[in-house]
Amino acid sequence: MSTVEEIRAAIEKLPTRERGRLRRWFLAKDSRDWDKQFERDAESGKLDNLAAGALGELKKGKTREL
Repeated sequence: MSTVEEIRAAIEKLPTRERGRLRRWFLAKDSRDWDKQFERDAESGKLDNLAAGALGELKKGKTREL
């Protein structure tokens, strides 16, 4: 299976329980991938401007507790 269409067709054939297992696996994988990307972005400095802006807003008193 190398195309999205082939994968989609295979998923359509899965029993409900197996689709649930696939969904949980995919969501966990997607979450791990996002976390890794976030860490790479933070380490490379891509998020520095956002952090500086947030800290500036905090110092100005323009924030509120969640």
